[in-house]
Formats: sequence, structure tokens, C-alpha cells
Amino acid sequence: MKVKAHDGALLLLVIIGLASIVGLSRWLDHHRPRTDQKIEEEQLYLTGATARRISLGFNGLVADWYWMRSLQYVGRKIIDVPDNVAIDNLSDLNLKLLAPLLDTATTLDPQFLEPYEYAAVVLPEIDREQAIHITKKGIAANPSSWRLYQHLGYIYWQQKDFKAAGEAYDQGSKLPGVPAWMLAMKAKMAAEGGSPDLAREIYERMYDQAADGLIKEMVGRHLLRLDSQEQESRLRKVLVAFRAGEGRCPTSWREVELGLRSLRLRLDPSGAPVDPAGTAYILGVDCDVKVDPGSKVPSR
Repeated sequence: MKVKAHDGALLLLVIIGLASIVGLSRWLDHHRPRTDQKIEEEQLYLTGATARRISLGFNGLVADWYWMRSLQYVGRKIIDVPDNVAIDNLSDLNLKLLAPLLDTATTLDPQFLEPYEYAAVVLPEIDREQAIHITKKGIAANPSSWRLYQHLGYIYWQQKDFKAAGEAYDQGSKLPGVPAWMLAMKAKMAAEGGSPDLAREIYERMYDQAADGLIKEMVGRHLLRLDSQEQESRLRKVLVAFRAGEGRCPTSWREVELGLRSLRLRLDPSGAPVDPAGTAYILGVDCDVKVDPGSKVPSR
């Protein structure tokens, strides 16, 4: 069966495009800077505009490549952290290349929503201004995506700019197909912007809608911290009540076992209450309670 001329031309174009992507990948790997952060700063492989010019029209494929590199970049940083070091904030990983990688991916394919979502959830701990920039860039390119307005509201809420957060939720609530809770968020931001209940609602909405595993994990850690904060507050009341009756702080959890059982918290075999991640709380001095440093509950 003979191949038609235009089919042959199309096949040749695909082969050239794939070859250019392979060549681009090799060039980027070859020119990638050393990862020793003590010696030199990490730089972006290529700017979005440059990558767009040499992608020969295969912008979507190259955007996928940059997106995968973003995930690999974060993954490598996490793997390099010693097992005995807890990662409570991604800013500790010195992820200087993440914002440019995500920005390039979205320049190559402005309708590629996953990098925008990743930027909105992950970047605020690293570079909040870039998180806002990339999320607004996503809204400009995808004005009908209400989830991007949700993410923008989340970033402003983290900044405690409840007015800007409410406006972002309000703008998103006017789009077709938006869930009713988006409209309610504007009023909630004004009335209870800093409350734990609103924080829980925001994180639960994000957790339910997140498609990326790392984003779910990060949001899940925030929920663990909220659960732990609530438990710690209840535990401190038990400890304070014991001090009021005994004139001293308890020296072990066994001394307040009755009060602990009234809280309906899980206790380990030693009688110590267990945090949401399954690790026993530490009974501190002055009738205080602390999360074990080895727990998966993130520190403040």
C-alpha cells in the first residue's frame, strides 16, 4: 500500500519533532548546572520563550517534559534529605529552580492546568510572588477554570489577605458550573478568615479535588497539623485541670488517664495519647504537651 504524499510529509514532520525533543532533552541535561548548592546557584535550563522557539511546534510535548522535570526536581531534593531530618517546609529544600520550570511549562502550553495547580499549592512556601504570578497567568489563559480562582484565593488566604482571597473566590463563583460553596467563601473570608474551621474547610476542598499525589500529601499534612492542634488544645485543658486539683503538673500520662479517656483519644500501651499520625504525644514541663519530633505531624 502506497503512502500518500501528505501522509509522508506528516510522518516526516512527526519524526523531526520527536528528534528535536530528544535533542532538546540531551542539550538540557548536558548544560544542567551542578547540584552542589554551596558552589553555585541553580539556573533554569532554558527560558520559556527560548524553549518555545526551538520546540518546532511541539509545544505540548516539551511542556510535558518540563512538567515531569519539575516533579523529578522536587523528588530528587526530597530523596537527598537524610532520613533523620524532617521536611516541614519545602522552603528548606532550596527549590530555586521550581518556579522557572513551572513557568516555562505553562508558557509552552498555557492550557496545561496541572502545573498551575502545582504552583498554587507548592510554591507559596518557596516563592509566594511567583505562585501568584503563575496562578494569575493561568487565569488569564484559562478564564473559565474556577479552580484556578480557588487556588488564587488559597494563596491570598495563606498571606492573611482575606479581602483579596474573598475577591478571588467571588470572581471564580461567577463562572458556569461552579459549586455553591465558592460563593459562600467570600463571606466566610470576611467573617472568619483566620479561624481553624475555615482552614479545615479550605484544605478539605483542596484535598478532595487534587489529582496529583504530592499535592494530596502536602494538603494532608496541613490537615494533620490542624487535627493535632485541636487535640493539643484539649489535652492542655486536662493537664491544667489536674494542676488545679493537685497543685502540680502530672509526671506521666497515667496520672491523667481518666481525663484522657473522656477525650476519646487513642492511647498507646503506655497510656500516652496518640497524635493523628500515630505517634505518642510528649508530656512536657509546665503542664504542656508537644508533638514528638519523629512524628509525621508537621511542626509549626
